[in-house]
Amino acid sequence: MFPFGDIFPMILFNIFGLIFQPLFWLVVVLVGMQYRRINTARESLYGVPLKPNWNEVVSASIFGLAGGILGSVFMLLIGVTLTGSSLIYIFFLAILLMLINNRFICFAYAGGILALSNILFGFPQVNVSQVLALVAVLHMVESVLIYFSGHLGAVPTFFRDRTGRVVGGFTLQKFWPIPITALAFTVAADLPPGVLNMPEWWPLVQPGVTDGDNLIYSLIPVVAALGYGDMAIARDPRRKSKMSAFNLALYSLVLLALAVLADRSTMLAVTAALFSPLGHELVIGIGRRVEMECPPYYVPSPHGMAVLDVLPNTPAWYTGLRSGDVIVALNGVPVYSRSDMAAALDAILPPVQVDFLSSGKKRYRRETLSYNGKVDTLLGILPVPDGSVPVESVLDLSTAGPAARWWSKFWGRWWGH
Repeated sequence: MFPFGDIFPMILFNIFGLIFQPLFWLVVVLVGMQYRRINTARESLYGVPLKPNWNEVVSASIFGLAGGILGSVFMLLIGVTLTGSSLIYIFFLAILLMLINNRFICFAYAGGILALSNILFGFPQVNVSQVLALVAVLHMVESVLIYFSGHLGAVPTFFRDRTGRVVGGFTLQKFWPIPITALAFTVAADLPPGVLNMPEWWPLVQPGVTDGDNLIYSLIPVVAALGYGDMAIARDPRRKSKMSAFNLALYSLVLLALAVLADRSTMLAVTAALFSPLGHELVIGIGRRVEMECPPYYVPSPHGMAVLDVLPNTPAWYTGLRSGDVIVALNGVPVYSRSDMAAALDAILPPVQVDFLSSGKKRYRRETLSYNGKVDTLLGILPVPDGSVPVESVLDLSTAGPAARWWSKFWGRWWGH
């Protein structure tokens, strides 16, 4: 029987001890810088200064703590160890790959390449099963975090659909600091007192050493960070994040199964190493294709002015307006566009009666919009694009890294001459 009751308190002790270490807070600061960049993108779209989004950093840290506990349990049950994962190789290769494409910083690519290199050339000295199992566990944790919080803090954005039309949507960007307890092992001639006996089936992923009967496993605290980037065009952010979480969880389970079987034969090991990057690309490709080829969700409505987003703590927010709603009239005056609403607000003294179709409650609502008489960016409302969006406001979907961009410019200049 697995001694979970004895080990779980040790996991919690290591993780909560790590929270008081400077390294963890350094990662939190780096995560906070990413959320500050996201807040800057919101400011540029709304055209108004926003308060620092510390609540997002706190929320991400809490979710990251829960994800770290979950990841620690996964790694312990499966038997993933940092001793055989050669994390330093993965880290530096991921940085190099990021220069080609930003999304290649994910360990799925570096881990798969290192595993394949070990199988074909014997270098570097990494445990293929351990490397790929580590990638699988990290993505499983990420899928859980995406499911519960991937939609939070979505940034409204303008995209071009497959026809070239400018439509509304959201970019989903999340970062989580992850305090995690990982396994490491050493070979010992004699077992010291107090060592827990593990069941015969454990570990699922073999450590890859010849003297496996005299291994002593220990728990070590590690700080990591996970990131998620996606776009929601054909569906709202909540439904998009749930779909992405399901696809990523399925990828993780398949990769984990292949990692467990990788030490059975060279063919299975090659299959697992190839699936790590190619399966990840498939998940990204499916998600992007669904968003680009399905009908866009945030488009102008024949019933009134469709709302892309509503800034929290604004008059429109307190009225009950939310993303996806359609404003039909202000004080009985029909509204179909940004200019219609701006003209109506200039001509009407507050408070204003707002008639709108609620997408969340699926019904017609009439509420009172109160404000101090000053109309600032439509009182917190960002309408869906109606054809007047400047080209520079449309998001470029390219993820090319610095090296790829430099090569493109160099090749373009050379070819031009």
